[in-house]
Amino acid sequence: MTEAEFWKMEEKYWTGGSDYARSVTRDDAVFVFPYPAGILNAEASMKGLDGAVPWRSVTFHDRSFTHQGPVAVLAYKAHAEREGEATFVALCASTYVDDGDGWRLMSHQQTPAAIAEAGA
Repeated sequence: MTEAEFWKMEEKYWTGGSDYARSVTRDDAVFVFPYPAGILNAEASMKGLDGAVPWRSVTFHDRSFTHQGPVAVLAYKAHAEREGEATFVALCASTYVDDGDGWRLMSHQQTPAAIAEAGA
């Protein structure tokens, strides 16, 4: 896959809904979300998507991309919007692996920008 295709996949991960997320997430994936969610396995993270208000849009800033063999890492600052909520701004990282069934998410982490900036 090209770098542009990885970024499109990441955008769809945010906006494509729970069915899409399930289709491209490994069963042993790990998620690190802001409190109170915390560290979740794939099953718990996917359950959290059920019934959640979907992200209407997301834009990526300060992009970083690394691809070595069957592993790709995307790091970025996300600005995501949901209906009726303030824009969510976070520093994020996603790791994808090509496990023989195509590229699938192995790990995703989010740190709210306000927390990241407070620690600077």
